[in-house]
Amino acid sequence: MSTMRTVPVSSEARPTSPPAVRAQTAGWRDPRLVVGVVIVAVCVLVGARVLAGADDTVAVWSLRHDVAAGATLGAGDLVPVRVHFAGDGAGHYLPAGSGPAPGGVAAHDLTAGELLPRSGLASESRAALVEVPLSVAPDDLPASVGRGAVVDVWVTPKVAAAGDERVRARLALDDVVVLAVPESGDGLAPSTTQQVIVGVDAAQAHGPDAELADALGQLADGRVVITRQAS
Repeated sequence: MSTMRTVPVSSEARPTSPPAVRAQTAGWRDPRLVVGVVIVAVCVLVGARVLAGADDTVAVWSLRHDVAAGATLGAGDLVPVRVHFAGDGAGHYLPAGSGPAPGGVAAHDLTAGELLPRSGLASESRAALVEVPLSVAPDDLPASVGRGAVVDVWVTPKVAAAGDERVRARLALDDVVVLAVPESGDGLAPSTTQQVIVGVDAAQAHGPDAELADALGQLADGRVVITRQAS
């Protein structure tokens, strides 16, 4: 029978553990912490500026399509848009707000997508027009005449004046704006006349000396011819 013997181990042969190192908390002087705080602060400032700039817009009117000078502007011609203006630039344009689109007569040609300036609408005196319907033969109406065109209306008398060898046309209306050229007929047969609605200044249409009264008298006695200066 064998026996086990215990051999004592010297204390010098035992392994020793390394000393524990306590983790240190980074202080405010740590460069990495300072850089992180600066980055966060910059992001907050940039975001605030972007949001502030997004709110710095003004609602104004923009043209849906081209509008000729003299045409009447309605809700279907305009659309509200929000635009950022530098300085007092917004004061040059009509604000859209929450109300209806402004009515009035275009003072000059307006282009689709253009912002409607305050100068784009004619003054109240010019916008006060009286609609005058005219019946014109298709051959006496230039194809280029449409809404907004400025035309002259001539009348050729049916009978020449006494002593005249030939019939002479007379100017009945000068520099009037075409408000509308309605489509005539149903398309199945050609129409013998075309209706043209022109706008006459209200001051010329009322009163004892109204020029419109004389013009209508001439129009009733002859053939109407509309002319337009080529652009």
